[in-house]
Amino acid sequence: QVQLVESGGGLVQAGGSLRLSCAASERTFSGYAMGWFRQAPGKEREFVATIGWSGGNIDYSDSVKGRFTISRDNAKNTVYLQMNSLKPEDTAVYYCARGRYGTSRYASLYDYWGQGTQVTVSS
Repeated sequence: QVQLVESGGGLVQAGGSLRLSCAASERTFSGYAMGWFRQAPGKEREFVATIGWSGGNIDYSDSVKGRFTISRDNAKNTVYLQMNSLKPEDTAVYYCARGRYGTSRYASLYDYWGQGTQVTVSS
């Protein structure tokens, strides 16, 4: 069964940091690019970051570049999103997803999604 499970969300003050994790089964994870997306209330889901299977082909949205870092540990079947210098506008539900055809900014090219983890940044 394909399963992606996010964790690490929570409430943090502006300027603070959080580290999100997304754990997957080996079958789900091995050989695939992974991505992070987010969705704020009343807004569409938006791309945050993506990483290739080997840890390359990293891409970030302009809104998080320089503040967020995506990484992965293939031995642990886990992808991470380190979020620093958080802003209230980063408040959203964060989702990890598997890239079916490699890294991409387009949600339609991701085939499996986690349930999401809430990140709330207070001002």
